[in-house]
Formats: sequence, C-alpha cells, structure tokens
Amino acid sequence: MIYTYLLINLGLLVIPMLLALNRRVSVFSSGLATGAAILAPAILFFIFSFVFNQFGIWQFNPERVLGIYFGQLPVEELLFYVTLPLAGLSVYRYLNVVFPNNELDKFSLSLSNLILGICVAMLFFTYTRWYSVVTFSVLFILLLYIEYLNKIRFMYRFYRAYVVALIPFYVVYGLLTSLPVLTYSDAGLMKLKIGTIPFETHFYFMGMLLLTVYVFEWVQRKANS
Repeated sequence: MIYTYLLINLGLLVIPMLLALNRRVSVFSSGLATGAAILAPAILFFIFSFVFNQFGIWQFNPERVLGIYFGQLPVEELLFYVTLPLAGLSVYRYLNVVFPNNELDKFSLSLSNLILGICVAMLFFTYTRWYSVVTFSVLFILLLYIEYLNKIRFMYRFYRAYVVALIPFYVVYGLLTSLPVLTYSDAGLMKLKIGTIPFETHFYFMGMLLLTVYVFEWVQRKANS
C-alpha cells in the first residue's frame, strides 16, 4: 500500500497531539525552541539519509511510498525527520513537567562515558561500514561536546526520555523494517539486529533525539537569559 510510510508518520504525530492536550507539557507552547529543535535534526539527518540512499546503504520500497520524491528520497522521509524528533521531544517535555526531580543527574556522566566508550569500540570494529561510522561518529561528537563543553545540564532527563521513547521507536522501526518500507544493505552496517531493526539504529535515534533536546534547551536558555 502506497500510504504505508505516510500512515506511520501520521501515527507518530498522535504522540505530540495527545500530550498537547495538557498545555503544561505541550511542546507547542515553546514555539521558537520547538521549531529550532525539530529543524536541526531534520536537516542533518535528511542529508545522511540522502547519502545513505545514494550509496545503496538503504533503499525505500516503491510500493510503500506515495511516489513523490525530494532529492531522490520519498517525501515521507523528510516528514519522518520531523515527526520522530517531535514525538521524542514531546515525551521529554512531558516527563520533565510530570517528574521534575533531577537528582539522578549526578550519574548521567558515567553513563555518557560508557556510551562514549561504546562509540569508540564500534568505530574501531566497523570502520568500513558507513552507516555504523556515521551513526557512532555523530553520537560521539554530540556526547563529547554536551558533557564536557556545554554548560546546560539535562542528560539525566534526556536518558529518561530516550528509554521511554524507545517504545514508539520499536513500533515505528519495526513496521518500517518488517513490512518493509525500508531495507538495509548488509555491506553498510553490522549484521547484528534486534528483531528486524539494525543494532546501530538505536544509536542513530539516540543521536537524533540528543541533538533535538540540546537545541531545545539551548534556545530556551537563550530566550530566558
């Protein structure tokens, strides 16, 4: 069905729309910060998607997309890089308002250091696989900057939101890779998968959400200073 990818995107929009019913937790109440936070990953990760598509690292099933293309990518892919970060940011905002306690932030640096170590290890073992290299390089650079150069502290809240956002992540990517809408080339990534979802994709999503949250927090701080 050609509406498959479009329906997946519309399904993701249900999350921010439902949470927006409570104005206290709605990301739409922070228009400038939300807009910037969605635009940054949308541009960056759409570029990655274009490159991956050009090199055959992944391909889209023409039977599952509308057939409207933007830069040789289905228009649904551009929409996906809006709806997925928006859903993740909505979860982040909701958890921050409902559970404002941030005492566990003192443990976030240790977790970040562990993930930095994983990134280094993965880059060492997968340096010939472009999807893996891009995924772990981007996450490594973001984590290193945010934890050691950035002065805004939000990493515990980010990790909490990431864990919760894995629920829609598994639903969405499970559909994308099992129907399939999106197929991966074994030459571009590790052969390790969780179900039908490549192992690296979990960190690809982490990098996307981390950039979204960072830009959101940075713009809010600038607006309030």
